Amino acid sequence: MRTVFLNGKYLPENEANISIFDRGFLFADGVYEVTTVLDGKLIGFDGHIERLQRSLSELKYNFKVDREEMLAIHRELVTRNNIDQGMIYLQMTRGNPGDRDFAFPPADTPVTMVLFTQEKQIIGTAIETKGLKVISLDDLRWGRRDIKTVQLLFPSLAKMEAKAKGADDAWMLQDGFVTEGTSNNAYIVKNGKIITRDLSNDILHGITRKSVLACAKLLQMEVEERPFTIEEAYEADEAFATSASGFTNPIVEIDGKAIGTGKPGSVGDKLRTLYIEENMKAAI
Repeated sequence: MRTVFLNGKYLPENEANISIFDRGFLFADGVYEVTTVLDGKLIGFDGHIERLQRSLSELKYNFKVDREEMLAIHRELVTRNNIDQGMIYLQMTRGNPGDRDFAFPPADTPVTMVLFTQEKQIIGTAIETKGLKVISLDDLRWGRRDIKTVQLLFPSLAKMEAKAKGADDAWMLQDGFVTEGTSNNAYIVKNGKIITRDLSNDILHGITRKSVLACAKLLQMEVEERPFTIEEAYEADEAFATSASGFTNPIVEIDGKAIGTGKPGSVGDKLRTLYIEENMKAAI
């Protein structure tokens, strides 16, 4: 049985409970982060903690993240659960005001903080060699996608629609332009150039995205940050997605159309290799 962290205590997962009045439960008033664990070490930890604080600040939470405290909790969970490869999920909500009210509770209401581990194979998966199939559909999420909130119902619906159509995931469209995947940033490659949507409120500011683009720079690859259409994606030489738990995953088919050769491309593969090398050097 897993050991989880809840509001200052390490508990067996079946003993961890929160109030029915918690605003995360009633209003999806919460934010989260997922940090990858590889060889028992944390990948991109500081980036995740910085984004956590940004999300909290954007939603006007009265909370200051303590990096060292968070690091200690993450490491303790890795140790207690003997995680070699996997993830640590962290969620914070505005807490329990004692009743249901749209208005925010008093500023001194304690936040609810939950962390738990998930074992998952990160390296050496079948996805690396066979790639993913995606569908496209309209992006119906709220406008502040740059804040990593727990409002994930539409991405869940999108994933289920993809599965119903025999695909693995969905790329979402705004006015015909790709925003991102349901839980990842989206990229295409054309004539050696990597194209991905520029940062704005329209997409999550991915920690893996930032690191992968830094790797592209090291490899002297050309990157163009701009919206691209789904038609451009159909005609791309290669496509891939990035996420904390997938690093770079090749996309081999979109809406039933093979991308490039219909097999994982070399650009994404090179980026994945360098990403792992560089991030393992910095892992803590």
